[in-house]
Amino acid sequence: MQRSEADSTAASFKAFLQKSSSRSDRNLYDHLVLLLVKIMDERPHDAVDVLEDMSLELKRAVFKDTQSSLREHVTASAGELLAEHQLLLFKQAQDFNHEDPTVETGFPNVNETAFYLEQAGVGLGREETQRIQLALKLLVESQGLPRCRLWGKILGTESSYIIAEAEYAEGDGEQSADEDLQEEEEEESGTQESETEPVPRSTYTHPPMVPKEAVGTGANKCFYFVCNEPGLPWVKLPSVSPAQITAARSICKAFTGQLDSPVLSYPPFPGKEANYLRAQIARISAGTQVSPSGFYQAVEEEGEDEEETGRDQCQVNPEFEGVSSFEMAQSLSSWVHHIQHILKQGRCTWVNPAMKVEEDSIEEAEAAEKDERPDEPEPEYGPPLLTNLSQDAELFHTPPWSLRLSSTITPQHAVAVLRSNLWPGAFAFSNGKRFENIYVGWGLKYTGPGYSPCVPPPPQQEYPSGPEVTEMVDPSVEEEEEMRMALEEQQEVQQESEEEEEDEEDDN
Repeated sequence: MQRSEADSTAASFKAFLQKSSSRSDRNLYDHLVLLLVKIMDERPHDAVDVLEDMSLELKRAVFKDTQSSLREHVTASAGELLAEHQLLLFKQAQDFNHEDPTVETGFPNVNETAFYLEQAGVGLGREETQRIQLALKLLVESQGLPRCRLWGKILGTESSYIIAEAEYAEGDGEQSADEDLQEEEEEESGTQESETEPVPRSTYTHPPMVPKEAVGTGANKCFYFVCNEPGLPWVKLPSVSPAQITAARSICKAFTGQLDSPVLSYPPFPGKEANYLRAQIARISAGTQVSPSGFYQAVEEEGEDEEETGRDQCQVNPEFEGVSSFEMAQSLSSWVHHIQHILKQGRCTWVNPAMKVEEDSIEEAEAAEKDERPDEPEPEYGPPLLTNLSQDAELFHTPPWSLRLSSTITPQHAVAVLRSNLWPGAFAFSNGKRFENIYVGWGLKYTGPGYSPCVPPPPQQEYPSGPEVTEMVDPSVEEEEEMRMALEEQQEVQQESEEEEEDEEDDN
């Protein structure tokens, strides 16, 4: 009997020792077993004194931290990734060859240009300007460009475009022309594959397509590279077509900052955002690229009439002595356009699309002979090069240009500042022989004043107060009775007077 009670007591003690903890999910029984095993294995001197320390070490050995504050993987932010790309610009700047500093470089001194633009209240900031200059240096060295300059910056909803303008070198025009022909062949092959299935033939004849201008002429005189941030790869924009320029004139669409994104607009645009960006660059350049009068001169060629001389080409005048900033800020006649005007056709030089030779089938040729020959289109002519800005037309009763000095306090050291009102964001400055054009904006043309609702009419005057409209206190019953009796007396008196008058008339 006593033995069974002892066994039950020992079982209850063991059950108590095996009760798990709510914090560590361990029990005292297992901890004591491990502690005794550890003591027997190590056999420390004065075990009773180090019992607590050994128990603590045993707890630390089996401890597992389930709520660690350390991050397993650190992801770099967008700013850190951009800084890594821009760090390469400064590393390459340190490797610059200082052996021959007098050799002319293909990229301009953007910092010097930014100094004058800062006086005009225009610019991108000194830090960004320095990064852009290093990025232009990398572009010139990697592409082997003969000349490159900062065209400007077009803002976007997601990211912006930094645009560099470059001129074609010898051989580049042929390569670009081959690329355009390859693109046209791919488009034609794609259309042929899609037309393999038999479909009903339409009787509609599409008007002939206006061909692109040759590389190095007209709207494709220069080519452009763009990047979202200095240090990121430069991307060359394709050449522009007349159809893209015509469609860009009919829409007003903000840029997203992604060259591959589609242009969702009506009427539909024939291309992606890269083509839309190139079309807008051509339009802005044709309307806002200006220079001091006399800096360029017309190119005289043999066999040309005097009226046509200088219509398409111009060159730097070596005898230009410069014009003071004060004179440049006085009149728009001191400024001229040195970029060709884009006609309604979408080209700088008009071409007759009906003269384009096409390979038609025999049936199409016979059908074309039966149709009446349409009238020949009238050729278009734009203003010639080196036309004064004073001849530019207004838009929505807004003058096309605003001209001023950068400082009226010290006009001796000021620069002439020219701002376009038709293309907000286009600026030009002139300081003697030096001038520069830049565009910093959204890439959209001025569309007139915004909608403003009509002013509401003035509030009407209240009706003049008087006894006829003034509200009075309702009379009491006694007052109404008195009024009624007074009216009856007046009526009786009036009747008596009328009867007397009738009696008099009868007597007469």
